[in-house]
Parts: sequence; structure tokens; C-alpha cells
Amino acid sequence: MSLPRRRLFRALTAACAAALLPAGARAQRRSTDPDIAFPAPGRREWAAQVPQLRVGVLGGENEADRLGRFGPYRELLERTFQIPVRLFMASDYAGVIQAFGAGQLEISTMSPAAYAAAWLDTNGGVEPILCTEEADGSISYVAVMVVRADSGIASLEQMRGRSIVWSDPNSASGYLIPRFALRRQGINPDRYFSRTGFGGGHEQAIVAVLQRQYDAAVTWASGIGEEAEGFTRGALRSMVEKGMINMRDLRVIWRSEPIINGPTTVRADLPASFKEDMKLFHLALPRAHPEIYRQIERGGGAGYREVTHAQYQFMVDLRREEAQERRRRN
Repeated sequence: MSLPRRRLFRALTAACAAALLPAGARAQRRSTDPDIAFPAPGRREWAAQVPQLRVGVLGGENEADRLGRFGPYRELLERTFQIPVRLFMASDYAGVIQAFGAGQLEISTMSPAAYAAAWLDTNGGVEPILCTEEADGSISYVAVMVVRADSGIASLEQMRGRSIVWSDPNSASGYLIPRFALRRQGINPDRYFSRTGFGGGHEQAIVAVLQRQYDAAVTWASGIGEEAEGFTRGALRSMVEKGMINMRDLRVIWRSEPIINGPTTVRADLPASFKEDMKLFHLALPRAHPEIYRQIERGGGAGYREVTHAQYQFMVDLRREEAQERRRRN
């Protein structure tokens, strides 16, 4: 392992450890705080600068499902802040990154890797305000590698010479973290597997495995709860709930170390009062509107917690390393 990679691994380990610290160890506000109240309806002063709220929605599932999940959320934002709200349905993670760079979004939930890309592309022009908190109080998730249950593959070692589909090049769990973790184990992903590709999203990657187009896929899961149910949150749980998959047809053969949950992100140049309203809206959402919260988060959890850029700096460093690896490969 190179010296820069050892430093990155230490940074990743420290960030993951911080994500798992007891909630009382930091002063960041949480949805479970008793004094968190949902914002009162009414037009805000910041509406002069933000006359329309544009919300980015990451790809990874079909547009109809995303519209169904986010429709009531959009309507609640409109009722609460009394401005038009438009959903920007990106076809992939890059769409949201590029929209932030063009100043065409005010807010979006992003993967850690997508946030890091947007931060780099905008020279710090985006800011994380919140991330999801899992049912056990942690603010982390894991990448999981899945194969067909009838494939005969039961371990990462048996994936040598097999094919794998990554979810999205801007996904932490579906690309960046698995590649980093494999390299740390001495595995060169570009040589270990017979063939690699991108699925165009988490659901598409899993479907590609079920349809025998690839031997394995990597996706995200909370890592807690029953594996047989797709865990408590994540792409697998969402697909189980929609009747798209049965977990009996899949086998999880590898899990990453914990990854800090992706942040709800805003443009850094927006008013502080706007950022505070967005924080309070989301922090109070699980108690005030539990079904809307469950729909947009694709499963249950404890709500949200405030975060800062420092908690994602390791992912910025990781993206820079991946870019260097790509240049070396080319």
C-alpha cells in the first residue's frame, strides 16, 4: 500500500469511527432532540433570493417511482415555504453534480462521493447540512456485493475471473469505496475481474445480476436489520418493498467498512436563513410527517443529524486518488 493510500485509509477509518460515536459526543442537532419543531408555514425573506426551490433527486431507480416517492415531499415544501418547488430528476449521479455546478439546484441529497465531486467541481460551492441517521443511532451505511444465490459464488475469492457491474461512477458504495477497499486488500479491480461495467444506477445493477448479465453487483445498504429483508434501508430494501426482487434469489458475499451517510447538500452561496429552514424542515420531518420521511428515505431510520464538510473531507481525498489511478490506467 502506498504512503498516500495509507493516509487515506487512516482518514477513512477515522471518519467511519466518528460516524459511529455516541450521539452525545457532538453538539450536532438530531431529529430525536425533543425541542426540534417543524417550521411554521409562511413565505420567508430568503424567497426574494430563492423564488423557486429546485430539488435534485438522484438516479438509481426509474423516474415514475421517484416521482411517486417525492411528490408528497415536494407538495409539503410548497405548503410550508409558499414558493414553487420543482423536482430535478437526474438520470444519474452526474446530472445532480452538473446541475449544482451550473447553479440550477438549491438542494439535493447526495451520495458521499457525489457530494465530494460537486464540492471539487464548484471549488467549495456546495455545503452539507444534514445526513440520515440509522435506526441504531449511527450515521453510516455499507457497500455490499451481491451475486445470484444459485451462482455457486460464496466469497470474494470466488469472484476472481468473474464479471462485476458497478452502480454509478459517482457512487461511494457502488463504485468508489469498493474499488478503494479492494485495492487495499491487494486486489486490482481492473485485472481481478474478467469484465466490469456500469449499470446506470443501483437498481439497474442488481437487475443486471438477476438477468445473468454480470456475476456480481455492488450497491448500498444500511447494514443493520435482517439481510433476508434487504436490511432496514437501501437499494435492496427498496426493491424488496416494490416487489422487484426476493432476497432468496441473491447472496451477499462482501461488505465494506462503514461509510458516512451521504449529505443533504445546499449551494454555499444561499442565505443562512434558508439553510436553517432546510435543516429544521428535515430534522422535524420524521415526527411531523413520518410517511413522507419513510418514502424519501426508502425505509426506516431515526431521522437526520447535522453534519459539516470536515466529515466528508476523506471522500474528497478519495476522489482525488481515484482520479490519479484513472490517469495512471490511461
